[in-house]
Amino acid sequence: MQMWNTFKTGILLAGLTGLFVVIGGLLGGQFGMIIALVFAVAMNMGAWWFSDKLALKMSGAREVTPEEAPELHDMVAMLSIRAEIPKPRVYMIETDTPNAFATGRDPAHGAVAVTTGIERLLTRDELAGVIAHELAHIKHRDTLISSIAASIAGAVTMIADMAMWSMIFSSFSSDDGEESGGLAEMFSGVLMMVLAPIAAMIIQMAISRSREYLADEGGANILGDALPLASALEKLEWAAGRVPMQASPATSHLYIINPIVGGLGNLFRTHPQTEERIARLRAMASRNPMIA
Repeated sequence: MQMWNTFKTGILLAGLTGLFVVIGGLLGGQFGMIIALVFAVAMNMGAWWFSDKLALKMSGAREVTPEEAPELHDMVAMLSIRAEIPKPRVYMIETDTPNAFATGRDPAHGAVAVTTGIERLLTRDELAGVIAHELAHIKHRDTLISSIAASIAGAVTMIADMAMWSMIFSSFSSDDGEESGGLAEMFSGVLMMVLAPIAAMIIQMAISRSREYLADEGGANILGDALPLASALEKLEWAAGRVPMQASPATSHLYIINPIVGGLGNLFRTHPQTEERIARLRAMASRNPMIA
């Protein structure tokens, strides 16, 4: 699994480079392609080393100390021992929407983030199931490619925004003699506004949905019980439709439950259907009540 995730990460970074070069060519010709290539190389290096920090920053997560959240830290520490990985850093996101995600380029640099709303909704056992699921992602090294995808999607969205504003301002400043050039710029801008968000969605969907099934199974094995996670997923799915989360589409694939409900959030869903995940966990429990 580690080799496969490393391979997918390389493909994703290569795709980023190609995408940026094409965008640079559309916006600035050959010179634009060269600038885009340099930017893509720098982005690749930054994504590899700092994607976890960027993902946490984009999500508004704040690291909490054991003094601030003693029970949460104790739970993460206990489950990390069972998972046989170093204890990850612990973060909180100030929102009533219950959710959680993990990040980090490897188990030695892992981080778990939970929302303030999740502790109010779930029981202790259910929260332990969620934490175990996130630790399974860290153990399986899913978090590197997920964080890189978040960074790439954020960067592509930023470029789309820049193209849109460039098109708007150029339309105000162009003269009649520059009509053809203005039309070309407008075409490039519209193209970027349409293609860039789609490219970001495709990048996110390149992440295999099977990783959620594997993390569910791994989390159940870490906890020693599949039913608390099944119950937690049921509650989290229910809450997602009633307490919408103001999450960036670039980071939606990180969370245990898709935080963006409706519209494009469902059309470009990066998670398996929650009902199927719950059914698999309950079937797992019925086959082997003593998982651990």
